Amino acid sequence: MVQIAAVAVSAATFSIDKPYSYRVPDSLSGVVAPGARVAVPFGRGNRTSEGVVLSVERGEPERGLKAIEAALDAGADGSASPLLGDEQLKLALWMSGRFFCTVFEALRAMLPAGVWYKDGKSPRRDKTVKIVSLAVPPEEALALARGRARAKVQAAVLELLAAEGEQTLGDIMYRTGASRGVFTQLARLGAIGISERELFRRPAVNAVPAETIELTREQSGAYEKLRAELLKPEASAALLYGVTGSGKTSVYIKLIESAIALGRTSVVLVPEIALTPQLMSIFVSRFGDDVAVLHSSLGSGERYDEWKRIRGGAVKVVIGTRSAVFAPLENIGLVIMDEEQEHTYKSEQSPRYHARDVAKYRCARNGALLLLGSATPSVESMSKARSGTYALVRMDVRYNTRPLPDVLIADMKEELKAGNPGSVGRVLENELRENIARGEQSILFLNRRGAAHVVSCGECGYTFSCPNCDVSLTHHTANGRLMCHYCGHSREEASECPECGGRLKFIGAGTQKVEEELREKFPETRIIRMDADTVSASNPHMKLLGEFRARRGAILLGTQMVAKGLDFEGVTLVGVVFADLSLFVNDYRAHERTFSLITQVVGRAGRGELSGRAVIQTMTPGHEVIRLASRQDYDGFYEKEIVRREVSGAPPSRDFLVITASGAEEAAVLTGCVKIRGSLRGYLAGESGVSVLGPAPASIMRVNNRYRYRITLMCKATKRVRETVAHTVREFSKDGKNRGVSVHADIDPFE
Repeated sequence: MVQIAAVAVSAATFSIDKPYSYRVPDSLSGVVAPGARVAVPFGRGNRTSEGVVLSVERGEPERGLKAIEAALDAGADGSASPLLGDEQLKLALWMSGRFFCTVFEALRAMLPAGVWYKDGKSPRRDKTVKIVSLAVPPEEALALARGRARAKVQAAVLELLAAEGEQTLGDIMYRTGASRGVFTQLARLGAIGISERELFRRPAVNAVPAETIELTREQSGAYEKLRAELLKPEASAALLYGVTGSGKTSVYIKLIESAIALGRTSVVLVPEIALTPQLMSIFVSRFGDDVAVLHSSLGSGERYDEWKRIRGGAVKVVIGTRSAVFAPLENIGLVIMDEEQEHTYKSEQSPRYHARDVAKYRCARNGALLLLGSATPSVESMSKARSGTYALVRMDVRYNTRPLPDVLIADMKEELKAGNPGSVGRVLENELRENIARGEQSILFLNRRGAAHVVSCGECGYTFSCPNCDVSLTHHTANGRLMCHYCGHSREEASECPECGGRLKFIGAGTQKVEEELREKFPETRIIRMDADTVSASNPHMKLLGEFRARRGAILLGTQMVAKGLDFEGVTLVGVVFADLSLFVNDYRAHERTFSLITQVVGRAGRGELSGRAVIQTMTPGHEVIRLASRQDYDGFYEKEIVRREVSGAPPSRDFLVITASGAEEAAVLTGCVKIRGSLRGYLAGESGVSVLGPAPASIMRVNNRYRYRITLMCKATKRVRETVAHTVREFSKDGKNRGVSVHADIDPFE
């Protein structure tokens, strides 16, 4: 009898994914354990691959059973030190069946980049600091210091340690001017001890003074209802629907305090990295070092160390973006998803999970409360709340009964008739001038970066397009280039048409173009632009938002980074530059996303003592979505949208399971899609309520020289349907005739 480990192997693709059996060598007995990473030989060439142990059992080895080559997570004493626990292993198995990914891909999503191996080497680097402490009582140290009058620096070191206790070596050297030789001599005398201690790299947080939270009557009612859900012994879910500025964050904090009082931990998810610093400063002021933050903008060392703090039990509250849902907390009592309707909670890469689904699983395992919060809940979540699946808690009044902003709808067709082809109309320009004159701040929202999204010839019609993708190149004035926002291709801007030498036309506008217009209209005013082109490692979003908060800018212009979650008391005016941009895209969520964006950004105005107002610029002022958003009428929007979804068969009435095939040869991709469609129709012939549609091109058919076509199943995503889709994808990938065509499946994608 030997030990046999079941291993999820990184080199195994989805089509051949399964637990692979490996013999545990005697030399690794006691080191290989479930949740530990190992190096194993894989495939005919026995190439070394990383893997995660799922289980270890004793049994008779099969003939030719390969052995594990090395344990990658052995402790300092050679004992087993697995990074992943039982809950995480079970979660990965569940994700594999739910999101059409390999078990290893699911496990990889749970760990920070700092723990993964590359080319046989780990990028993980623990940071340590030398700690100096007295090895004798303080009185004896002071006496020794007085006895070493000639060694003034040594005496200064001992006096400092006697007065203030242990210090880092660097701090003592800075404060006393001591060299390393001084510490060597004192250690030799037995006066001090020098040890190494792990130093956690933590992101800088601008903590604000903690204020006493006094809930309004409406907030108190919401808190008590949610606290009752929190106290339930079994898992539950609730939707907190509160208008913008109603004070949902205060309710979140009180609930987290209740969870901590119960000895339980909490996770707070936000959709945008830009929102994390603001929440972090509030939470750190309230909970101190009990808070950890996880998001992709952290350095690998910071992310790794925050993860270690969480795993070590030093953290009670985790704040972060989508991946923070995997935080290795024990005894979770509360998971909060702020702005739960946002598409950024859905991963676009394998594993293509939605954070809400993973949060439901973790809450079910821990008997916790899942709280979804939003001023514009997703249609799916509101449907579950109204049907009783979720508890519905409402907050219909702004904090301290502040009024919602007054909204003006500006018809941009009238601007064109008046000879104003610009992006900023007269109504918005006048409102901006008034705000600037009063010393108040404004936020302008435009969900498109760059200067112009189409550059074409006005004489022959030639258009500058990406050679790799089926999209037009976007003009960027900041670097004088035409760029593709999908594959990254760029070229220098041209002064004339390459076909006929004609004059070029720049059609459409992005944030760069609007910024130029604003600088012409308001040359003395500082404008802060916040989009993917201005946010970088050297100029992070925290810096830009900090400058705006400090009133070093009168106008904040940005993409959806500025549309939600931000709370600036000085902002009294919000402008939506092109409200129609997302209204007519080929997506069943187009109306919902447009309504949500407009409602959210309008809600940024008037959150302080001064009343707010908003200007919505649109080509379709009579459109019901624009009208409902201007009134902040979510209930009216939901009633119309849920009927439209039911008629069209879109979620929540049915799910969309989408299989995407891609490849360099369009004919091969189409042929593959026809095969997949035939297989699905055959497998699901006896299932009622299932429609198999396609093949149809993706919204952008060619990206990076790969053609993309899709097969769509409209039905409820039951376990049998998901297993059928997974089987179809596996069998297609195994067939050598389909070489060159890759396929993947997704449930309710956001593209």
